Formats: sequence, C-alpha cells, structure tokens
Amino acid sequence: MSGSMKTRIPLYIFLSLFSLVSCQKLRDKISLQGILMAGTAVEERVQMSYEYYLLYKNDYSFLDATFSEDGGYTFLIGADSHLTTDPGRMDEMLAIGLKDNDLFYAHLGDIADTKPEYYITLDSLLQEAKQRYVKANYIRIDEYKYKRKADQEEEPETFLYDEILFPFYPVVGNHDITHNGWALWSNIFHSSFYEVDVITTGEDGDYCFDHLIFLDSASGTLGKNQIDLIRKGALDGKNLYRHTFVFSHTNIFRPQFFEFASTFTREETFFLLDQFEKWNVSGVFCGHVHTWDERNYNGVHYITLDTMCEKNNPEPGDYLVRITVDKDGSLFWEPVHMNYTPKKK
Repeated sequence: MSGSMKTRIPLYIFLSLFSLVSCQKLRDKISLQGILMAGTAVEERVQMSYEYYLLYKNDYSFLDATFSEDGGYTFLIGADSHLTTDPGRMDEMLAIGLKDNDLFYAHLGDIADTKPEYYITLDSLLQEAKQRYVKANYIRIDEYKYKRKADQEEEPETFLYDEILFPFYPVVGNHDITHNGWALWSNIFHSSFYEVDVITTGEDGDYCFDHLIFLDSASGTLGKNQIDLIRKGALDGKNLYRHTFVFSHTNIFRPQFFEFASTFTREETFFLLDQFEKWNVSGVFCGHVHTWDERNYNGVHYITLDTMCEKNNPEPGDYLVRITVDKDGSLFWEPVHMNYTPKKK
C-alpha cells in the first residue's frame, strides 16, 4: 500500500505528528500507520480504503435481520455531529438505537472535529456502546464465547467478543479529513468506501437481500479511482437486491436556492444519478449542508439530514431519521427526536 502513496509528508509535519503519538495516552489510541496516512486526497483514500476492505471484507460482510420477530428491520441515521468536548448528542444517538432495537446505525460524515482528544472520546463512546449492545443482544455462555439471545438453535453459532460486530457505519466528511484528520478517522473506521448486505426474510418466507453502499465524498468529488471502481462493478454485488441504500456526506441536491449547492462536478452528478438508476437504488442519504431536504428524482428517494451537532442546533429537535423496511419490502421513514441540550457554561 505504501508503494502506491504519492503524497509526501513534509519532514516538519512528520516530526510534529511523531511527537504527538509519543504521548502514551494518544499512542495507545492512534496507530503510526494511521498517522502516516494523514493528509491524503480522495484518490489515495479510496485506494487505501478499498485495499483494506478487500482484505477484511468479512468484517463488513452482512447484517442478519432474520431474527426479527416481524420479519422487518429498522435503521437509524444521523449526520454532522462535529463531536468536540461534549459528546452528548452522539451518546444519545447510540442510546436511541439500542433502546429501539435498530439493526444498524449510519452516520453521514463530519463525525468529529479533528483533534486527537475528540477521537479518543469518540472511540470510548463506541466501545461503551458495543458493550451495551452485546449485553442487550447476546448471552455469555463461557469465559470467552457468546451466542445471540434470539438464536434458539440447539447448537447456536458462537462468537468471541471481538468477533461481534457493532453495527455503526459511517461515511467520511470534509471536516473528518482536515488537519490530517484522515489519520484519526481511519484509525477507528479504516475504510471510507465499502458495502454491506442485509439478509432478511421476505413475505414468502425465503431469504432476501438488501444492499448498503457507502461512498467517499469528503473532498466534494468522487475522484477517478472511485468512479473507475464503480464502473468495474466494485459495489454491484452478486445477488439480486430487493433494496439498495446509498450513504454519502456530500449532498446531491441543493435544499434551497440560497444554500450550498452540491460540490460534485456536473459530470459526476450525472454519473451518480445514472448509477443510482442502474443500482435500482431505493434511498440516498446525505449530510454536509446542515439543512433538511427531501425529494424524489427518477424513482429514487433523496433525504438530506440536518446537523445533530450541539453547537449548531443547541435546542432539542428532530435531528435523526429512522428507516423502516417491512417484511413485504415496504419502506417508511420517520423523524427521531433528540432531547439532549448542551450544558450552559
């Protein structure tokens, strides 16, 4: 991988980063490999991400919704949390998803502002959320092994703790890559360009599959590598999918004429609109502009979420969205209210 990296890190940047990781607390959280990936452009990010994804594809392989009592499932989406010293909203999002038994979380980028201590806080939140998730959904059967509570088989599948996936799937945002933030982001989440399948039971009782696609649009462009990989079928999969959902940081449409337009070039926008049709996409979810927007175009439903950030939206509000996929394949969405209010200093 390092042989394909064309971006050179100036010596003074490297030395300052090295001194940063020499602090024991940070060194325990941030790998030197992650530091050396800092400052990359979209071409390098996508190449690194896709190579990592291919090596560890089983970590992303599928989500099992077949244990659902009603045959359907839900997932929770948030955007632009810009986590700093106050992790209240992120913690609330994780708690809501656990309480309401959502199958997975999706986050649409700008997850934290780029300081190492903010990512240490984020990583701790996710580790604690996984512990709660495992306690709610698994039974410990010996010192090391767990089984799903919903698995009623005589010989259920067992997992080590590290093998249990905490289903939190982010895309990378523009604020995630500033100030060498890619090193911090990739140290936790690794890949910014990947896919996940959802296996569930259809109305006829047979297995059916839905498809989740996560794009790297943090630079406001897909870049040549990402477009080439998509054209070569990198995310097409081998199954006939019932629904395909796409997650991107950069918005496709401008919510209102006086707000930020998409930064995709016109050619990339046309490429995406065409590709969504080829993928038979049911829903596209975006963030970035901190403004709600909803529309249909060519049979595809587009939702752009407002920011869940405490600083940008200090008052309680409907900053999350829950998508319901019924057993018969019907889709519904609903706003999810967040109550957390930042403490006044």
